[in-house]
Amino acid sequence: MKFDSGVAISGVGHHLPDLIEDNETLCANLEVTPDWIIEKTGIKRRYLARPGDSASDYAAQAARRALEMAGVPAGEIDLIVVCTFSGDYIFPPVSAKVQNLLGAQGAQIFDLQANCSGFVTGLTTASDRMLVDASVRHALVIGVEINSRYIDRSDVNSAIYMSDGAGAVVLSRCAPGLGIQSSAFHTDSSNFEAVRMRGGGSSFPLRERGFDAAVDYMEMNGIATWKQAITHLPTVIRRACAKSDVDPKEVDFLIFHQANLKMIEYVVRKMGYGLEKTFTNVAEVGNTGAASVGIALSEAVAQGHLKDGQLVVLAAVGAGFNFGASVWRWHMPKREA
Repeated sequence: MKFDSGVAISGVGHHLPDLIEDNETLCANLEVTPDWIIEKTGIKRRYLARPGDSASDYAAQAARRALEMAGVPAGEIDLIVVCTFSGDYIFPPVSAKVQNLLGAQGAQIFDLQANCSGFVTGLTTASDRMLVDASVRHALVIGVEINSRYIDRSDVNSAIYMSDGAGAVVLSRCAPGLGIQSSAFHTDSSNFEAVRMRGGGSSFPLRERGFDAAVDYMEMNGIATWKQAITHLPTVIRRACAKSDVDPKEVDFLIFHQANLKMIEYVVRKMGYGLEKTFTNVAEVGNTGAASVGIALSEAVAQGHLKDGQLVVLAAVGAGFNFGASVWRWHMPKREA
C-alpha cells in the first residue's frame, strides 16, 4: 500500500525525577557491592520518584518538551498513546489525565501495556493510525513508569535495575519515504511468568487481603530475560529490516530498551555492529521500563547522534516475553512559520 505521506518524529522530550540513588546507597540494603552491580549490569545509579510524584505529571512534562521541539500546539494533537504498566490508577487510563493536563481536548486517548517494549509498540500503533486516517494531524506517544512504587528495595533481582521517568515524541506527517519504514514483533510466551507483578490483578485482587510481599512486588528472573533478549532481539530487528528491504548492515544507528548495559553490548556485537552505532544511558539512568526507549531517544537527539537520512532502528524486549523493532529513515519535520 502506498501512502500520500510518511510519518516521522518531529519532537522529543523526557523527564527524570530529581532524586538519584547511586549504587553505594542502594547496597546498604543489599548483600552485594556497588562493583558487583556494575559488573553484572553496567548500572551506576537510578532515578526515583518522590512520594508526591505521579505518572501523569511525568508524562505531561516529557510531552510538553516534545511539543515545544516540534512546534506543535497541544490543540493540534489528535491522538495520545501512553505506554505504561504503572499509571496513576488501574483505570481510568493515564492518557486521559495527560490529555487534560496538556489541554489537548480533541485528542483520542488510550493506554498501551506491552511492558518494556511498550514505547516501540506505541510508535507503530500511532504511526499506523496516522497512515490510514488523514484526519490525525499529529500524535503524541509517551512512555512513562514509576517502577520504584512496585519494587522491594532489598530484592537484588529487581532493585538494582529499576528507575523512574518519562519519554515522549510527537509524530507528524512528512514526505513519503521518510520516517517509519516498517515494524516487526514477536512473542515467546513460554516464559510468561519470568517477569511479573501479580498483586492487584484480577487473579490476585487487593480486596479482602492484606499486603503480601510474595505477590505485591515486582518479580524478575534476570537470567531468563537475558536469554530471551539475546535470542529474539536480533531476530526481530532482522525481520523489521526485511520488511522494508533493508540489509541490516545498512543500519546507521540503533537505540535499544535500556535494560542492562551488558546485554545491549552483547546484542550489538552479536549482530556485527560496533558500539559506536548505538546510544546507551542505562548506566546513568537505569531501567525505566516502557519509558526507556523514549528517554534514550530524547537524549540521543539532544546530543546530536541522529542525522537526517540515517537508517535508525528502535528495538525493545518486554515481559511476556514480547519483542518489537521498527526501522526509520530518520527525519525530523520542521514546522513552517
